[in-house]
Amino acid sequence: MPIERFDVPRPDGSVLAGVRRRVPGGTPVVLLHSGVTDRRSWLGVIDELEDDPLDLIAVDRRGYGETPGGPEGFTHLEDLVAVLDAAGAERAVVVGNSMGGALALDLALTAPERVASVLLIGAAVTGMTDEGEPIAWTVDDATGPILGALERAEQAHDVEEAVRLELHLWLDGPTSPEGRVGGATRELAAEMNRRILTAGTQGGAGAADLDTWHRLGEVRTPVLATWGDLDLPPDLPFYELTAQRLANAEARVLEGVAHLPSLERPALVADLIREAVDRA
Repeated sequence: MPIERFDVPRPDGSVLAGVRRRVPGGTPVVLLHSGVTDRRSWLGVIDELEDDPLDLIAVDRRGYGETPGGPEGFTHLEDLVAVLDAAGAERAVVVGNSMGGALALDLALTAPERVASVLLIGAAVTGMTDEGEPIAWTVDDATGPILGALERAEQAHDVEEAVRLELHLWLDGPTSPEGRVGGATRELAAEMNRRILTAGTQGGAGAADLDTWHRLGEVRTPVLATWGDLDLPPDLPFYELTAQRLANAEARVLEGVAHLPSLERPALVADLIREAVDRA
């Protein structure tokens, strides 16, 4: 089935820009991008799933890709429910990478009847903190210098330098050589990230007023929680702790990938989505 436009108007006049590979009667699968990419990070995965009976939907959150930033008071969670409604999906498999994973968990917590299963990929969690936890977020020797250089680039408004550093951090992984992932994949990652930085997108905008981190045990939806072994070392213990606290989760480490496996190994992510569909 061809990929078609799937734009979702909102009552405030905004329009969420998206795409859909519509399969009549197929299992709805919503793909939620990270905070350093947009919906295009899923295109390779959608291609890998071309022959599967899945109704695949990927939408740019407000401030990303083709969707402009929203007015004060909007939440990405309300927008996600609107996407499901517009797709006619009573229940869906929800796939979330990074910030998209946090959004998937927020939906599973607040509207479990709408979520058949969840696939997390290097997921954040709304309200995540190391305060009072048995682990601490401690920067390592590989991540620290990149974060410091990125902060200086942002202060200098040097977009191209910031893009370069963001790609090393998230696409290659800080413990890997810069440029580990190259070619068209790197060019696409740079284009998506450049657009975010140029738009001045605020990562905290649209957050729901939830403390999902301390309520993970209330999420009963089946969850496949995954993360790359080349992801940021300070984040790895938190991915593991997230999986431990979910009531119905399986944890899995993905070897040889960093924070954005849908870009560097779309076939791997396609297989994970098939598993999540089976769990549903």
